Amino acid sequence: MIFERRLLLRDRGAGVLEKFWRIPWLFVLLLCGVAAVGYVALYSAGGGAPEPYAQRHAIRFGFGLVVMLSIAMVDIRLIQRFAWLGYVFGVGLLVLVELHGRVGGGAQRWINIGPLQLQPSELMKILLVVALASWFHRASWERMGNPLFLLPPLIAIAIPAALIFKQPNLGNALITVMIGGAVFFAAGVRLWKFALVIAAIGVLAPIAYDHLHDYQKARITTFLDPESDPLGAGYNIIQSKIALGSGGLWGKGFLQGTQGHLNFLPEKQTDFIFTMIAEEFGLVGALSVLGLLAAVIAFGFLVAVVSRHQFGRLLAVGLATNYFLYVFVNVAMVTGTIPVGGVPLPLISHGGSAMLTTMVGFGVLMSAYVHRGADLDAGPGDG
Repeated sequence: MIFERRLLLRDRGAGVLEKFWRIPWLFVLLLCGVAAVGYVALYSAGGGAPEPYAQRHAIRFGFGLVVMLSIAMVDIRLIQRFAWLGYVFGVGLLVLVELHGRVGGGAQRWINIGPLQLQPSELMKILLVVALASWFHRASWERMGNPLFLLPPLIAIAIPAALIFKQPNLGNALITVMIGGAVFFAAGVRLWKFALVIAAIGVLAPIAYDHLHDYQKARITTFLDPESDPLGAGYNIIQSKIALGSGGLWGKGFLQGTQGHLNFLPEKQTDFIFTMIAEEFGLVGALSVLGLLAAVIAFGFLVAVVSRHQFGRLLAVGLATNYFLYVFVNVAMVTGTIPVGGVPLPLISHGGSAMLTTMVGFGVLMSAYVHRGADLDAGPGDG
């Protein structure tokens, strides 16, 4: 109790310089390490040259680092105050994608903002976490048992999930729902309600399958039997497994990966970057990278533990879950554990939109850490 009061008084009187020193610099260093792994992998994917991938990756990470540190010092009470405004903004971007989005790879998922191509579905997941955390942060146990209290946040999850699914982007739509579910769980929603939802999904799954696009159905069929279409839908996962297996324990060596450099491995700079790492650095290198990524996820959940307010705890759980799902889905996809989908490996894969939104999410997470003792009943800057 004494520690909590001291932390609260320190937070109220904290200036910009003190907040700067409160930033978890070891975590920042960890993120730099993950980005460095991405630079090395993309240097190899570019044929042993900084262009066209590695140099852009470094520039984007540098810009993202500035954005992240800036957000980290934004008062957590401001983030809470504008949580639902941010949510409405994110939904507006998704609607804009539907009306004027750029089509790529048969899907309409991006919008152009000046020189930047933004994928709003990535940003929406962060804005959704902030909005849900704001809704639940003062909820009592009794209110959590009231279905009417849970209806607005359920609708808040359903709207962006439906818009993302329509792009079509089934993978990101499912991840959006799972992130929302993680916040619901952390907020204290009864377990039987989750069981009810899971049972309903099981009943509706066959109906949903009938409404999938042909290429989405092909991904599921290919996942079950990749060899049924080795030169078509099954090609990507077959080549990925060949690359993973050929890396062995220690790998073929930097710039020596045959599957990647002979262009057998598709999308080696984005979705299948982990496969390229495993081929060149082997099982040891792949596990080392997974260890780095696990440390990033662990920090997110650590913030949930040390936060003195429910808003920060829910933010941390939601954002850590978001990053975990990125990593899990990408690695499971390239190893053939789940159907192939367009989910990058954050801070490692090539891509400006994913990099920026990931760093924004980490900025919000670090703000929760820096202001872990904040009094959310006081206004921003009070004290």
